[in-house]
Amino acid sequence: MTGFLQAGELRVAFEREGEGPPLVLMHGAEASRQMFSALVPHLSKHFTVIAYDQRDCGETEGPQRPSTLADLADDAQRLIKALGFRRAHVFGSSFGGRVAQALALLHPRSVDHLVLGSTWPLPRPYEELCPDAKRLAELRSGLPATAQELATWFFPEAFLQQRPELRSIFASARPGSARSARRMATALTAIERGVADIVAPTLVLAGELDRVVPASVTLSMAGRIRGADAVLLPGIGHVTAMQAPQMLAQHIVRFLKN
Repeated sequence: MTGFLQAGELRVAFEREGEGPPLVLMHGAEASRQMFSALVPHLSKHFTVIAYDQRDCGETEGPQRPSTLADLADDAQRLIKALGFRRAHVFGSSFGGRVAQALALLHPRSVDHLVLGSTWPLPRPYEELCPDAKRLAELRSGLPATAQELATWFFPEAFLQQRPELRSIFASARPGSARSARRMATALTAIERGVADIVAPTLVLAGELDRVVPASVTLSMAGRIRGADAVLLPGIGHVTAMQAPQMLAQHIVRFLKN
């Protein structure tokens, strides 16, 4: 069931399920908390799982002005406190992994364990690390006409054959709206500190077939975070929470309960 709470200047939409230590899920740039709908049932057997919509996403409401990655980290910290927790485990996927990194760097006392999936390291920009960034931007700007091709970047072709409805998952995107423009501008921001300064115990997960963020980019983070663990997920693309929720949950549970 959707709940709403005030966290600073935001009215945050969230869902809370399960019992146990808190685990906050952070979605990608073009997504909402709904991307975790298949993952939450596997995790809520072990944790109090909180999936929420970030600024300019889903049902969360806030000021209609530009924001930064630091703002999103501050939002997450306020959300954790507003829910009555001192700290929480955090899983961030794709751009949500950037938000999770920023939270761990700017508010280290709010993060227990950190799981980073299919993401790229702070403070470096996406365009610098991912060689196909220009083509991906072209596909995004061409929505909704490019929706089916864009889907092949986020999901492997074999998976799309099993779930053909996902070929048009991006067709409802409206990149020309003021809200989506703010969101994309936010996704381009960073903070000065980098992953080497993260102190939380960290697990890094990468999909072998990820076209959006190559696995080598994500896995390289593990070598820069002290004591980090790293896992390559065979046959998996970018949106692991939708393609392989049970496999993803198994790795998260193993790490957080270790």
